[in-house]
Amino acid sequence: MKLYSDLPARRTVQVLSDLAMVAWVVLWLRVAQWVHESTLRLAEPGHRLESAGTGFTGRMNDAGNSVDDLPLLDDRIAAPFRSAAGVGEDFASAGRDLVTAVERFATVLAIVTAVAPVVIVLGTWLVLRWRFVRRATAAQRFVDAAPDLDLFALRAMANQPMQRLARISDDPAGAWRRGEADVVRALAVLELKESGLRPPPVAATA
Repeated sequence: MKLYSDLPARRTVQVLSDLAMVAWVVLWLRVAQWVHESTLRLAEPGHRLESAGTGFTGRMNDAGNSVDDLPLLDDRIAAPFRSAAGVGEDFASAGRDLVTAVERFATVLAIVTAVAPVVIVLGTWLVLRWRFVRRATAAQRFVDAAPDLDLFALRAMANQPMQRLARISDDPAGAWRRGEADVVRALAVLELKESGLRPPPVAATA
């Protein structure tokens, strides 16, 4: 499998794009982490409400317990304190619910923040890189001798813009049919560059 081009300029661009992709992913993960932490600050009122409710419940229960055993009064004084403790528990439960809701919202918001830009850019990058790898890997198997250059020259005449072909020869098809080595090689180089490959040395194609 061929991951990078043989051509220095294109290989440099590919390496830089790979590094930029890694930096892009790390950046948005950091942004998502910051969003998550910032959103969790909205849960602070819930924590305070839960703490206040729990504290109130504890104080009312303590007060009820302290008067529970007074003679002649049975449970008549302790009961109101214990009822008030239930109100405190309601406040504590509301605080916990608020904290849970904020935590869920913070998680969802962080995921959306990270996933949207990463998936869009990463998806595009993967498609482009996969196209290059598939094309370069397939083409590399054929580049080792003169007949292979003939194949790529033929593909160049079918795929390359006319103005590029005209810069090589006024009659590229005729030159290809006549087997003119210089024109065939020049045409093949055009197509090989599209695949990120170098032609074989001249000695190997003689």
